[in-house]
Amino acid sequence: MYVASTQEGVKPDLGVAVAKKLAKRAVDRNRLKRMIRELVWTAQANTLSKDVVVKLKKPIGRETRGRLRKKEKEILRSQISELI
Repeated sequence: MYVASTQEGVKPDLGVAVAKKLAKRAVDRNRLKRMIRELVWTAQANTLSKDVVVKLKKPIGRETRGRLRKKEKEILRSQISELI
């Protein structure tokens, strides 16, 4: 996750990058993007007033044959929340 300060009076921006190489199924990539957007937008609405870029670096679903499961979603959600 990369954070950059914004100019005053300008709404903060968000960028999300989830590579096909790291999340094979489009369903999982889209679900991850939605989850990340939700977490960052709520943080930007409450306390965070900076531009944010989130990039997935490690593949998901190693134990689950490339599929994003509930347990992994919870882990990712907690890790992203800690970063924000």
